[in-house]
Amino acid sequence: MSESLQVFAQLTANGVAVGAIYALVALGLVLIYKATEVLNFAHGDLLVVAAFSAWGLITVAGLPFWLAVLLTVLITAAMAYALDACVIRRIAGQPQFAGVMLTIALAFMMRGLVSMVFGPESRNYATPWTNSTTRIAGLQIADLQLVILCMSLAATVTLYLFFRHTRLGIAMQAASQNQLAAYLNGVRVKRVNSLVWALAGAIAALAGVLLAPITLVDTTLWLVTLKALAALVLGGFGSIPGAIVGGLLIGLVEQYAGVYLPQGTKDIVAYLVLIVVLIVRPHGLLGEAHGRRV
Repeated sequence: MSESLQVFAQLTANGVAVGAIYALVALGLVLIYKATEVLNFAHGDLLVVAAFSAWGLITVAGLPFWLAVLLTVLITAAMAYALDACVIRRIAGQPQFAGVMLTIALAFMMRGLVSMVFGPESRNYATPWTNSTTRIAGLQIADLQLVILCMSLAATVTLYLFFRHTRLGIAMQAASQNQLAAYLNGVRVKRVNSLVWALAGAIAALAGVLLAPITLVDTTLWLVTLKALAALVLGGFGSIPGAIVGGLLIGLVEQYAGVYLPQGTKDIVAYLVLIVVLIVRPHGLLGEAHGRRV
């Protein structure tokens, strides 16, 4: 394999690993949006809470990695459930702008509380795969990247089976399509919506646990939400398959831009893609076209 081809393959592997995290974050956003029509700008801060919780459980409490991950997912899911049941539910029926402003306010509150409890310093924690690599077809791939791919794939397949083959999953789909019709057919819509928030919180926790060892445990982790929004627009806003495809594509484009385009392009390429897609194909790659002629 030539050197240029090897670099391209290495970038592809890195891009798919990073894109898998973007896809997970985008998946949580689209689940909440489809169920409640609320664009949750606090989703990234649930990820921050998860990252700091994992750090505390692993580093301070000294718990085994997998037990800490499980507890982190449960804690974040419970917090997301409580946010919907105690706060978001109170603005049901209000304009979407109310939901946007409320979730932005919740985001700042959670970020501030994390800084107050843990302090402003960045930190990190070890995983069972820290500093270990695997050689595949001449490529040196970090084991953590392989774990990210496997866990992201497992989460996606589990969600697919959950929505297709469980009563609760079918109820969630029904509520997301028509809440009144679902309610008339015996679905407890309010409780189902809170469970959707809990599910999205669990996905955010998984993304935070996977992302933190790559970067740092820091309050700026919420910025991954902006990349996830770009992935949603690219894949098709409201489309679950689109969230996954968009996340992977944004991850790949970022990695390629970091090497093949001028310095600094990597930091803005996701937003350039967002702008181009909104102009050329507003409904995204897999989204349905909904528009009005005026």
